[in-house]
Order: sequence, then structure tokens, then C-alpha cells
Amino acid sequence: MKYPIGIQSFDRIREDGYVYVDKTALIYELVSKGTIYFLSRPRRFGKSLLISTLENYFLGRKELFRGLAIDALEKEWKEYPVFHIDFNGKNFTSPMELKETIETFIAKCEEKYGKDELANTYGDRLAYVFEKAHEKTGRRVVVLIDEYDKPLLDVMNTDTPSPVVAGDIKTLEDYNREILKGFYSIFKLTDKHLQFVLLTGVTKFSQVSVFSGFNQPADISYDSRFDTLCGISEKELLSVFKDQIQELGKVNGMTEEETIEKLKQKYDGYHFSDGMIDVFNPFSLLNCFQKRKFMDYWFSTGTPTYLMRLLANNHENINELACKEYSAAEFVDYKATKQKPLPMIYQSGYFTIKGYDPTFDVYRLDFPNEEVRNGMIALLASDYFSDENYSNSWLVDVTRTLRSGDLEKFKLQLTGFLANISYRFQRKEDTRECERHFQYTFYLILQLLGKYNTYVEKETSQGRIDCVLECPDYVYIFEFKLNSTAEVALKQIDEKGYAQPYAADKRKIYKVGISFSSETGTVNDFSYKPCE
Repeated sequence: MKYPIGIQSFDRIREDGYVYVDKTALIYELVSKGTIYFLSRPRRFGKSLLISTLENYFLGRKELFRGLAIDALEKEWKEYPVFHIDFNGKNFTSPMELKETIETFIAKCEEKYGKDELANTYGDRLAYVFEKAHEKTGRRVVVLIDEYDKPLLDVMNTDTPSPVVAGDIKTLEDYNREILKGFYSIFKLTDKHLQFVLLTGVTKFSQVSVFSGFNQPADISYDSRFDTLCGISEKELLSVFKDQIQELGKVNGMTEEETIEKLKQKYDGYHFSDGMIDVFNPFSLLNCFQKRKFMDYWFSTGTPTYLMRLLANNHENINELACKEYSAAEFVDYKATKQKPLPMIYQSGYFTIKGYDPTFDVYRLDFPNEEVRNGMIALLASDYFSDENYSNSWLVDVTRTLRSGDLEKFKLQLTGFLANISYRFQRKEDTRECERHFQYTFYLILQLLGKYNTYVEKETSQGRIDCVLECPDYVYIFEFKLNSTAEVALKQIDEKGYAQPYAADKRKIYKVGISFSSETGTVNDFSYKPCE
């Protein structure tokens, strides 16, 4: 099987014999029931391939679709004038990049369909082109825009000065937004000439302020009918890649069932609506089959700089955002403020919907899978801890210590680690900030021990356990206190019955109480007891 890794051209995939997971039934439903759409999906999730597939469909290239679902659905195969602009692969931190990209696109359109010498704005120029394309071909035009928001994401929160300062235009972000407003004004000028429009991107358009005065496209990003329009569903995985799953399992010494479960843990878990349909990351899945190794492929391709800038500027820690419930308005509509990183974390694919309560209409958000969790935590930890204090070798030592049940050694490792970073803590005079610091520190440390199941603030019928760490032979129930004693922490574990869920567990269960000092910035009391 040939894997189209990095190939986003539908015609090349079909002509050169690469595997294609058939999405054409959904595409036919899309094109036959509406006109203007918007789709938000994380990077490397197949948005560009979707655009390419639509382009070839509207060009009437029936031969490319033989044997696919749409071959039996479409009877006419008309050819439409298609206008496709792709903002991928451009660096819009360069002040004139966006202007030059759009100028080039429009000039090529005018070369083919004619130019209105009196038109000066982008909207007016394109309106003339669309009208002439409609007249020349007898069919309305199709507009496909890939990564429509990249010109804004590249410069978001950078404060890069605008090349032209006028009125409210002070930064390059403002400048690019104004250019896009002019470009997208085409949609309110040419409605009668439009057959189909699709815009793809990461951020939801409604709060980006580039469609002023324009009737918003139908947002299918959270429409359960189109959950699997991009990405790979479990049904598709098991039917298309059955032989590859068996081969992957054989190479890694796993049964077929174990291989499927491992693939789910690493690359599954994305949900794009309250329908809760599981979607696998296609980039990681195809790489895994090709290299026959379970590695973190998607995350290693790079973290969007706009997201890291947003995280650096806000005052929330990732542990205070993960595994919490939110109304849809809190994470679906993106508002570009430094104080609200949650929508961007979700829309970029680092959080996904993990649960839905229809009674209260709230969603639980968390990391989609191991790949994303491990990559994000490692990235945040490398920034939070200095290089000389945090290293992979230190994590390996701690992992071995906990695996062997040596809590005395873990106490020394933890105390030494915190002593080396206490300078950060000692700057926090507020009691609440001290507590947040220690909670975040422990969250990062224990989440980095990704070989084991780690549950932070695990809910029970009696309250929330600060942390539970499950190893093959041991289970550790942690309770943390600030400026108190370890005995108080142990007493809370007993009084709240935190160990009860593990009463029938054959592993050895330890209750661990840890108290921190705001004065010294490290552990001032550490005690543990086995559960009887």
C-alpha cells in the first residue's frame, strides 16, 4: 500500500495509486445541499486534500472518481469555473506577503477572464472576474479557499508594526485583517454568480472580523453529519487498513486487538460534535503504518507559534483548563484575546470534546490522545523548568523509582528537584499563587511520566483526589498541602475514602501525603502508608 504522506493533491493520489479513504459520499451531500460553507479542523487533518477533491469534482474530472461512492451518486458531472486560493506555505510575517499573494491571484484570474480598468478594490476586481467567468462558461463559479486565517494567525499577538499606519491600522495583524476584509467582500458582491464556496482554517471565522457585512457561511465544523469529512473514522480504519493493522502488530509483537487499542490510545480520540464520533489523526496514522512504529508524528511536525504566544501571554495553567466542563460558547467562538487561550487550544487540536451533558448543555474538554498529551506536556515543561533541572534522564530515574515502589528515593528526588527551582516559587507572595505553582509543578512532573496512568484531581463520591498514579505493581494516591503537615494530608485520604476504588486491586496501594513550604519553596514534610 502506498501512503500519501504530505501529498494533498487528489488527482495525484488517484493517478499514482496511493491509498484514498473515500469521503466522496459526504462530499456529494455537501455540494448538493448548500452553497457557502466553513470548516475548521486542526493542521494536517486533510483540509487541503478535501479542497483538492472538490476542485477536481467541480472541474468534472469523472475519471478520477471511478469506483468511489460519488461515482454512483453524480449523474451529470458538469464543469464549473473554479477559483482556488491556498494560503498554506506562505510566511505572512513579511509585511507585504499577503498583499502580493492576493495581487498575484487576482492578476491571474484577470488574465483568463478579463479586467475592469475602472475597478480598484479587490472585491470589485474579483466581482468583475466572477461575472465574466459566469458569462463565458454559462455556469456559476466555485470558490475554494484553504487556510483562510493563516495571514492572521502568523502575526497574531506579535505587535509587529504595520507597513502602512492609518487610522486604526497600527500592527501587521490590523493591516492583514483590513486586506482580508477587502478580499472577502467579494462574497457580498457576487452572490448571484456563486455555485459553491468552501473556506477552511483553524479558527472559527465569526470572531475574526474579516467578513464585515457578509452573511456568514454555514459552519459545518461542529455538524455531526460531517464529523468524518476530514480524518479517519474507526470504521474506515478497520475496513481500509485491516492488513496494515495485522502487519503493524506482528512487527511490534502485539495481537490484532492490542494493536487496535494502541492505535486508539495514540492517535484516536478527536470528537468534533456532540455526536461523539471517534476520529483518528490521519497524518499520524499513515506515518505509523508506513514506519511501523508508534511514535508522536503529528506533534513533532511543529507547534503553531501563534498558540505558544497565546499560552505565554495568559495567566492560566494547562492543568486548570484540561478535563473541565465548558459551554460551547466558551470554546467554539474564537476571540483573539490574550486572556482566553481555550478556544485556540481546542480549535488547534490540542484539546477535543471528551464528553457531553445534554441536560446542562456542557462539554468536557481534554487532550484527545497520548500523542498530543505527551507532546504538549513536554513542550510546556521544557519552558517552565530550566534545562539543567528538567531532563529525560531525570524522568527515567523517577519512573524507575516509582515502578519499584521506592518512595524514600522518590522523596529525595522530588525535594532536590523543587529546591533547584524554588527561586520561581519564592517570588510568589500570594498564597493562592504559591498553591497554583506547586499544583502545576506536580501536574507537569506526573503527566510527563507518560508510561503510567496519571489522574490529576480525580473525582470521587467524597471529593477530588489531588493525584493518582497507577504503575504496574503499585498505585500511589497523593494529597498535597501547603504550609501544613503530611499527616494532615494522609488523614484527608482516609476521611474521604480516596483509596476505596482500589479496594479490590491486586497492586500495592500507597497513600502519600506531601506538604510544601512557601518559605523554603520545597517539601517540608513527606509521609506515606500502605493501604491495609
